[in-house]
Amino acid sequence: MQGAYTLTVLLTVCWILGLAQSPVSKPNIVFILADDLGYGDLGCYGQEKIKTPNIDRLAKEGMQFMQFYAGTTVCAPSRSSLLTGQHTGHTFIRGNKEIETEGQYPLADSVQTFAQLLQQGGYRTGAFGKWGLGMVGTSGAPDKKGFDRFYGYNCQRQSHRYYPTHLWDNDRKVMLEGNGLVHKTTYAPKLIQQRALAFMEENRETPFFLFMPTVLPHAELQGPDDEYYRWYGGQFEERPHNGQDYGVGASPGGYASVNDPRATFAAMVSRLDAYVGEVLDKLDELGLAENTMVIFSSDNGPHKEGGADPDFFNSGGGFRGYKRDLYEGGIRVPFIVRWPGQVTSGSRTDFQGAFWDIMPTLVAVAGLKQPNYTDGLSFLPALQGRDGEQSQHPYLYWEFHEGGGKQAVRSGKWKAVRLAVQSGQPITELYDLESDPKESVDVAAKYPNIVSRLEAYMDRSHQESAVFPFQR
Repeated sequence: MQGAYTLTVLLTVCWILGLAQSPVSKPNIVFILADDLGYGDLGCYGQEKIKTPNIDRLAKEGMQFMQFYAGTTVCAPSRSSLLTGQHTGHTFIRGNKEIETEGQYPLADSVQTFAQLLQQGGYRTGAFGKWGLGMVGTSGAPDKKGFDRFYGYNCQRQSHRYYPTHLWDNDRKVMLEGNGLVHKTTYAPKLIQQRALAFMEENRETPFFLFMPTVLPHAELQGPDDEYYRWYGGQFEERPHNGQDYGVGASPGGYASVNDPRATFAAMVSRLDAYVGEVLDKLDELGLAENTMVIFSSDNGPHKEGGADPDFFNSGGGFRGYKRDLYEGGIRVPFIVRWPGQVTSGSRTDFQGAFWDIMPTLVAVAGLKQPNYTDGLSFLPALQGRDGEQSQHPYLYWEFHEGGGKQAVRSGKWKAVRLAVQSGQPITELYDLESDPKESVDVAAKYPNIVSRLEAYMDRSHQESAVFPFQR
């Protein structure tokens, strides 16, 4: 009798230990990427004129990165850096090279994305929004780069229109009735949002990676005449307002007029925030929130096109520069991660990271084999509060091929920006971000040895590309 009792106890202990040692199910991953949203456009990063309660909630329930950077300062190369885990001196796409009549230069067959690694590791993968890295039928199409499902704008030029003539559902062209040069009936971001929410519902029983590269709040400044627009309608101008004065409902189809661009921009950010709220609510509804990592960021700094006024909104968060600059305002972006049970609520980190760190981090989160090559490092230790185990970058590197060619390096507190690279007579500026985060005082003449060291990092980091040459 005693032997039977002992056997029962042993079996019970083994069962408990087995539970303790059984692998935790792979977390779902949701990555929401805004388009041209500035570091300072969110309440949790200091925005005072636009309300972003849902993204602020994400920060309160997760970790806010204060010194995180985009891949570069415009769309396509920044997204290439994100997906390939390589900075712009190495990543395949390094500029917005257009293909007529639709699409951009495609990622090559040989390019590996982290979506492919997640897909190979058992994740269902979906991208909903803006692609810009290869037209349907090319080597860079979403279905060739790790996504089971794509719905949205394949082409960046098309994504400048919130009432486009068509979207893409994988390789099927979906015409949007009622949209054209005059009439604007079907608001594309709403359709894309609905498909993204449905993707989570359809894949609730399996680990999934949901990539949401939204077009909000990229110019053009346009959107529905709805509660978001009307809420801001009279706040930003001294003149009295009514529907006729600032154009609400004045345009065919009932969309918000650009006659009040500040109200339109604010409404676009608030609508983006509401979409984030819908994602969080859907995760709660499906019972998936506790096993889902949610990431929010932006592809580069704030734009000035289409009547946008980043200075009025302090969209750059007080930093110098805008989209197309390699100063902090052009490349430092909001970055927030919520992961219940793994990331401490309401925490912040000064880890200096960038888009090319996301590949090794998400692969580590999923428990998968690391990529063949990456310029990044996993910041999983920082997420989990294991700061003593967190590796640090000796430097971060960016390049930008427009405007005469620009390069930048950050190493610790030092930031070097090299301008007019393609002129043959480049100029290097140096800033101490610790004492001068606004990059207002060039100290290159005072610290020539530091300038030389950071220029050496630039030279070491750039590998010439036949497709995107960067002559110096």
